[in-house]
Order: sequence, then structure tokens, then C-alpha cells
Amino acid sequence: MRYPIAIEPGTATTAWGVVVPDLPGCFSAGDTMDDAIVNASEAITAWIEAVLDDGGDIPMPGAIDAHRAKREFKGWVWALSEVDASVLSDKAERINITLPARVLKRVDEAATSSHESRSGFLARAALEAIRRGELAR
Repeated sequence: MRYPIAIEPGTATTAWGVVVPDLPGCFSAGDTMDDAIVNASEAITAWIEAVLDDGGDIPMPGAIDAHRAKREFKGWVWALSEVDASVLSDKAERINITLPARVLKRVDEAATSSHESRSGFLARAALEAIRRGELAR
């Protein structure tokens, strides 16, 4: 999937700014145009992951020509940023893990008390830990 990105040219003292018009609040920058494009791809991926983690919907990319026609982007450079479609997938994957029996018992008790499946409980707990910064992305 490719998202249009608007790139505001940088100068000797300012970075190249990037806005992703289809993803509200998604922006980035770079010291060079190449850096700005690479950083935009990382920003898009992070934006999508955050929205999916919060249960939101991901907008589809719009047409680059429609965005270029907007007055606020006059003089900006346009490019397309490729996004790995697997980032958009919430398809469940079966995994095999090993836990001490006492830990598994506590997980099952917690899942039952919160009316969740074991898998749902573990997924939610992992996402909460990631949001709190307890796990590296």
C-alpha cells in the first residue's frame, strides 16, 4: 500500500518536513529529502500500529492529485511512501509458548475473571505493557 506524502522543502537551517494527508496527525521530517521519505514510512507504520492497537480504523490512501490541489500544500514536493501491508493485518496467528504451570494458572484465573480467553488476555496484557513502555517495540 502506498500513501501520498507532502514534503516541505528544507533549507540549510531547517529540516525537510513531511505530512501524510490521509492520516491525521501523522508527520515526520529529515535532514535530507531522502531521510524525510524514509522517516515518513516509519511514521506511517507507527501511526497505523497505534490506531490499530486502540481499535481504530485505518483510512485508505487518497489520490495524490486530489491532495496536490489543496492550497496548504502549494510548493511542496510529493512522493509515495510504501507501507508493508502486514502491518494492517489483525489476522490471528497460532503460536506455541511455554509457561511455568503456576504462571499459566494465574493467567487463566485472570482471563476468567475478566471474561476473556487466555489468548485475548495475553494479547491485551502485552499491548498494555507495550503502551506503558515496558516492552521494546
